[in-house]
Amino acid sequence: MEYQFGFEKLKVWQSSRELVVSIYKITNTFPKEERYCLVDQIRRAIISVASNLAEGSSRISSKDQAHFTNLAYSSLMEVLNQLYIANDLNYISEEIFAKLKGKISEISNQLNALRKSQLNN
Repeated sequence: MEYQFGFEKLKVWQSSRELVVSIYKITNTFPKEERYCLVDQIRRAIISVASNLAEGSSRISSKDQAHFTNLAYSSLMEVLNQLYIANDLNYISEEIFAKLKGKISEISNQLNALRKSQLNN
């Protein structure tokens, strides 16, 4: 078995990676004029979720780790806001929005549990 870094073992990191793929596929359908606006914003924010979890896992203190988990949560909320806007502009359907919001809710709960555990160490 190959070596795994700490963040690779986190279910929330694995879930956030899956959401990155979903977001990329969905934003590929957005109008071309949104490529450097909304699409770019959503993609940077969703990548930030997984990236902050990876970066935070390398920190020695639990308080530092929790800080990066909090940054991941903030980026996740940014993604949700941007998906609301995409839905308002009819770039995504209500069905797709609801599915993505459900996944965001799941990841949000995982992040909150991780942060709580980090702060209790």
